[in-house]
Amino acid sequence: MNCLIVDDEEHAQEVIKHHLKQVPALQLVGATTNPLEALQIINSQPIDLVFLDIQMPELSGLDVVRAIRGRCKVIMTTAYSEFAAEGFDLEVVDYLLKPISLPRFLRAVQRALPVEATAHQVPNALAEPLENDYIFVKTELKGKMLKINLPDIDYVEGMKNYVAIHHNGHRTLALLNMKALEERLPAKQFMRVHKSFIIALNKITAIEGNQIQLQNIKTDITLGDTYRSAFHDIMRKKLMQ
Repeated sequence: MNCLIVDDEEHAQEVIKHHLKQVPALQLVGATTNPLEALQIINSQPIDLVFLDIQMPELSGLDVVRAIRGRCKVIMTTAYSEFAAEGFDLEVVDYLLKPISLPRFLRAVQRALPVEATAHQVPNALAEPLENDYIFVKTELKGKMLKINLPDIDYVEGMKNYVAIHHNGHRTLALLNMKALEERLPAKQFMRVHKSFIIALNKITAIEGNQIQLQNIKTDITLGDTYRSAFHDIMRKKLMQ
């Protein structure tokens, strides 16, 4: 399938380009930051699939979808979840919320490709080596996206419109909410233990009452009442008696 990337942030384009290289069935034929140029490309070349950002100057991604009128499939990409309903009303293939992980990208691609192509040319998203995976996050600096390796994450702290990701001794503020990040982190490695905290399970060194101690972290993490039962269920499976 011939693919086109339309996103006004070059960092976001690079993430999708990297993911595309993992799928032999997808051929990148172009990338642009200009939605008007994207329409010209779609009208002049055989494009099968468009990875389309929503918030762009001059025309929004939703305007582009309406202008395409079903000539090619569309996977929408955005940092804002409030547009999802309208995107699906326009019958897009999928809706990817940034930062886009490789497993989530592969699941979207599987929906776009013909059935006969997915079996041989799309890696199994569930079989991806998550311990070697990473995410890109949109930081508080305009236009900057930062790569964070999942094994480096100690815990995540919710801060209203941002989250603070604590990793390898660093603290990165990312423009996304806790729920969005929780859904994209692998459940076998990370767990939400409080409305304001997600922790890496393999970094736990001790549990004392409702306080969780993490490796190389001086501040204890509080275990919230809402998450207590699920957390102790997991810990019981590791308990030696």
